[in-house]
Amino acid sequence: MAKPLVPYRITVCGLAELCEHAAEGVSHVLTIVDPGFPDPDDFREYGPHRRTVWRFHDIVHDGKDVVAPGIDDIAAILAFGDRSRIDAVEHLLIHCHLGISRSTAAAAILLTQHSPGREDEAFTHLRTIRPQSWPNSRMIALADTLLDRDGALVAAMRRHHLHVARHHPWLAAILRESGRAAEVPDV
Repeated sequence: MAKPLVPYRITVCGLAELCEHAAEGVSHVLTIVDPGFPDPDDFREYGPHRRTVWRFHDIVHDGKDVVAPGIDDIAAILAFGDRSRIDAVEHLLIHCHLGISRSTAAAAILLTQHSPGREDEAFTHLRTIRPQSWPNSRMIALADTLLDRDGALVAAMRRHHLHVARHHPWLAAILRESGRAAEVPDV
């Protein structure tokens, strides 16, 4: 039996689903929201937990009046992964606005961080915990660089995107319409 990719449970969701996870014993939360977005009230209903917040937009290219995910953000996600054993992470909840792109990219990064060569397995696991996942390609590319994966993480993400586009064409259509058509493979 293969060693687990991470030694803790990961849940991925969007803002509207936060209330559904309050009673699940979440020990740690990673929040990724737009700059200036108000802090979600839902966490008042959660038991004791540690929460980390990042604020950047869900974009894959630089633009005017937007904050793109940067190398420092990805380094911080990787630092969280390095500390996860010390911090006794048991159940990690990762959320962004919809639970589709930024949060699933963070989950994929954590799942692959200490498991080189298991990138496809990590994305398969991601599909089991969040079938409608479409990891932000900018975040994945930055992680690929920081982890010295020489394109393996990006290639696995592209195979994941193809799988999701085939099984959830509605999601691929939304991404095409929202300015991220370059990420959507022809199916």
